[in-house]
Amino acid sequence: MEQTEVKKELSDQPGNVNAVTAIAPSPESHVSAQTSGQGSIKPNCGGKSSGASSMLNGSGTSYSYIYALGRVMARFPTMSVEKEFAQAAGRAETAGLTDQQTFHSVLSKHENRYLVRKMCWVFTVEGMETYILQPRDPVDFELLVEAIRPVPGPTDIDVVIGMKGPIAPPEMCNGLMVPVVGFDQMYSFDIEELIKSIPRPETIPEEQFEAVAKELFWRIMQMTDNAGATDEHRALNYLAVRYPAIYAKTAEEFGRNYSMTAVEVLPSRLSGVRKIVDVIFSYTHRETDVTEKFFVRVDVTEEFPFLVTKLSPYYDH
Repeated sequence: MEQTEVKKELSDQPGNVNAVTAIAPSPESHVSAQTSGQGSIKPNCGGKSSGASSMLNGSGTSYSYIYALGRVMARFPTMSVEKEFAQAAGRAETAGLTDQQTFHSVLSKHENRYLVRKMCWVFTVEGMETYILQPRDPVDFELLVEAIRPVPGPTDIDVVIGMKGPIAPPEMCNGLMVPVVGFDQMYSFDIEELIKSIPRPETIPEEQFEAVAKELFWRIMQMTDNAGATDEHRALNYLAVRYPAIYAKTAEEFGRNYSMTAVEVLPSRLSGVRKIVDVIFSYTHRETDVTEKFFVRVDVTEEFPFLVTKLSPYYDH
């Protein structure tokens, strides 16, 4: 399976933000119905439709947005689906393929797309089963198949953006009871791809910059309970894959003998009708213990966060 190519392109941001580079792939055709409830889906991971369907197609009483970084896993929800898959695999040309390659090959065939719809698609964060995924547009089942990868690697990452619904009923995914997420956008990449796509300052050696970028990305990923469901974590995850300036600044501060000592997310003073947060990066000099802070403002009002102001010095009030 071909991995989605990481692109370098300008984000569609307000005019007061200069050259915000998209550092992760952004499919152009997979954003469907959002809060209007136009995209109708039904949880069908081998079980019966439940109240999750009315939530995810916009008719529920409450919902929240997610912007999560993790891994997509496919599971058999029932024994009958597993046996049906085995029969489909028996009819396919799978000699010489590994089990994972066979799994991907069978699900990739158009005639087996009914199995894709029956599978249980689980999203894990830091190895923990966190969400059950359902596309709000049936076309996007293709993204789920691509995400399982015929040859998975330890640095593979999937990004899911959508709406979190209620807890799944036990029959939906073989007893797994986690929130159901109807996603509008999903893309997959490898950490190496991400790092190579980030514009590197000419003054910083490539090897040093890669080490800095990897460390910052994993620190954001490993922050406590970062399931991409709170405004704070949605803003952080958005910046991790969409705003290269935080990597360049961190590399610059490391070169000046500073350590990154904190990442904070606070409500912005600009918040009013819209929800805006300040993401603050703190760097402390390793010898003098002097701390410098820089921040960036992110609007998290709706499903898709966006930059409000670019990275600049932050002063405590």
